[in-house]
Amino acid sequence: MTYEDVLIEPILSEKATLLREENKYTFKVDPASTKIQIKEAVRRLFNVKVVDCTTINVKGKTKRLRGKPGKTASWKKAIVKLAPGETIKVFEGA
Repeated sequence: MTYEDVLIEPILSEKATLLREENKYTFKVDPASTKIQIKEAVRRLFNVKVVDCTTINVKGKTKRLRGKPGKTASWKKAIVKLAPGETIKVFEGA
């Protein structure tokens, strides 16, 4: 698995924006990836020093479409904490 395959997309929600003030960045990641792979992918792709990585398995929600029950897909979220003074410029709009 390459580093580009580990990180699927950044999460840009209100809660993720508040976490950025604590130098934490949130990503949707491959469900099979480990914390070590996520840390290494962020370090290599964005040239930053990663201090900590927390992962959460988000369960799919039950939804209804045209009256029939269904379910959204489950996915994995990673919250990566960077060293003080480090930032990811993609999130900052640069």
